[in-house]
Amino acid sequence: MKFTSRFPFEASSHVGLLKPSPTRLHGFLGLGNNNNQQQQQQKADEARLVGDITLGDPVVMINNVPTVAQGPLSTITLQRYLSSLVSSDESLREMEGLMLSIAMACKTISTLVNRAGINQLTGLETDVMGTRSGSQSNNGPNKKNKPKKNIQGEDQKKLDVLSNGVLKNALKFTGKLGLLASEEEDEALLIESALDSRYVAVFDPLDGSSNIDASICTGTIFGVLEDDSVDIKNEYKRNNDDCVRDEDAECVNTMDALLQPGSQLAASGYCMYSSSTILVFTLGGSHPVIGFTLDPQLGEFVLTHPNMRTPKRGSYYSVNEGNSWLWDASIRHYIDKIKRGEGQSKKRYSSRYVGSMVGDVHRTLLYGGIFGNPGDVQHRNGKLRLIYECSPMSFLVEQAGGGSCTSEGKSVLEVVPEGVHQRSTCWLGSIEDVEELKTYLVPE
Repeated sequence: MKFTSRFPFEASSHVGLLKPSPTRLHGFLGLGNNNNQQQQQQKADEARLVGDITLGDPVVMINNVPTVAQGPLSTITLQRYLSSLVSSDESLREMEGLMLSIAMACKTISTLVNRAGINQLTGLETDVMGTRSGSQSNNGPNKKNKPKKNIQGEDQKKLDVLSNGVLKNALKFTGKLGLLASEEEDEALLIESALDSRYVAVFDPLDGSSNIDASICTGTIFGVLEDDSVDIKNEYKRNNDDCVRDEDAECVNTMDALLQPGSQLAASGYCMYSSSTILVFTLGGSHPVIGFTLDPQLGEFVLTHPNMRTPKRGSYYSVNEGNSWLWDASIRHYIDKIKRGEGQSKKRYSSRYVGSMVGDVHRTLLYGGIFGNPGDVQHRNGKLRLIYECSPMSFLVEQAGGGSCTSEGKSVLEVVPEGVHQRSTCWLGSIEDVEELKTYLVPE
């Protein structure tokens, strides 16, 4: 029996992923099947709803979103928004391709997360281990399942591995990145076919994966850096040498392109998988922090947060207080003060903590307050990774008018990483809350 869906989607090559079917979508939206009639009607509707907004003027697009977003045809998709930026600034064309590839990967990861329980994707990723005893093979009774671990020695979830593969492949095949680094990989990936590319990328494919089995929000974090070693890498490409050599014939580590402070990021963002899937990013410079929500019917990210600005002061703190007895006294003193309403604002702060950095930072970005990953006597540098989590998130929050600092009072964006898996303490959120925290860390 052939199954015919009554919904406007058809199966894609990805397991469990649906994509819009143009024919069914037209019928579903009542647009009819006559292409000419449909196009004429669509143009008329867009003219009525959008008015004078043009693709070549992204600022006007953003400023007019609240007044024109009255129907489905007024929707500004991610692709439309990026195209408008490129029409105004051709130098962003490569970035457009990267962002669209990241968005496609996030759609796939969102589907995997949503169907994890149905497709048996929860739980740990395991290696099948076995020993030989006499004539017994590895398929015999001595076979054991051993949880896989990442480079940090943490157990990997099934979705950690799947999400890493999805995002790595999506970025690898853009042809626009010569170097990739993932929190889940032991080493960075050098892509010889794209060594002359302008950018390198870093990412945490599935932040908060320990929450997966409980269906609590998770997310993807990413950062894009400009690579200033293109000439060196081209020399490597010509000589096919085991190492990359500079003009003095000294071996140069191409991984240095990844070891840049967060202030050098060209773009950063995250995608949160929760009650809805939300992609938030900034392209730095004069570009705002902007948010797109995945429309499950259209299969597209649509503009919902045109210019995200974090409040200057909040009334929430987000930190794992289970380790408070191990914190430095200055951190404990600060948290105690704001909880009691004895801080600078005289507000009594409430605790909000999910355990997923993406979820906690997203709430802090919207409502204000402060998110913290303090060090303690057991983990002096905290548990978050500098280049995969702390720097991209701090860059984004500061671009939205917020602030960031380490537990030593230094800007997170000024910390120069010494390794791709280096950890760092991290505080970020409302600018006035971060500045108040600094007075406890570095007394005036």
